[in-house]
Amino acid sequence: MAVDLKMKIMIVDDYKTMLRILRNLLRQLNFMNIVDATDGTMALQLLRGQKIDLVISDWNMEPMTGIQLLREVRSDVKLRHIPFIMITAESKTENVIAAKEAGVSNYIVKPFNAETLKMKLTSVLGEF
Repeated sequence: MAVDLKMKIMIVDDYKTMLRILRNLLRQLNFMNIVDATDGTMALQLLRGQKIDLVISDWNMEPMTGIQLLREVRSDVKLRHIPFIMITAESKTENVIAAKEAGVSNYIVKPFNAETLKMKLTSVLGEF
């Protein structure tokens, strides 16, 4: 099944520059339906208020981290099916394990480019 480029993707990062970079990378890959949140709490409110098809979230945020957001999403019956990609500057094994245990769909280590993002999206969503 082909990936719907009209799918709604939520990007979550407390760093506005990173939100802009992510939005631009997703647009390069022809995804145009993008919503953003500046922290996990805001992301959760948006997730509960509209249909989101994919979450791409930073790990290090305040007051709710990306891993806390992931755990909230996975524990919510209405949200747990949503693919979730975690972005982090740290590639520590224990972080990768924690994210996997929490139910992350995939993991991206900064810095990354459009090619890496496409590869991770393809592994989660299928070819596009």
